[in-house]
Amino acid sequence: MAVVDVFSALSNPVRRRLLEALRDGPRAAGDLAGEFELSRPAVSEHLAVLRNARLVREEPRGRHRYYHLEAAPLAEVGEWLHPFEHYWRTRMRALSDLIDEENP
Repeated sequence: MAVVDVFSALSNPVRRRLLEALRDGPRAAGDLAGEFELSRPAVSEHLAVLRNARLVREEPRGRHRYYHLEAAPLAEVGEWLHPFEHYWRTRMRALSDLIDEENP
């Protein structure tokens, strides 16, 4: 499987939920699969995409595979989003001013 960019990996809600599930620490693949109404092979495919995007790392422990969150590639997303912060702050400030005008 080719290397997947972070944005493509994050485009799927199942993969985003998998990353959220790994925030508190490593989890076994079977444990992760149990949180979804998907087959284990389907969850494994999503984990493979995350692995290829370097968002997770796989650790074999006996017959089980544990997945660890690798958050460093998410910095790319943060860098991309940063310019939009000014836009949203300006919009929220304008909304706050409008509310203040309506409710003196």
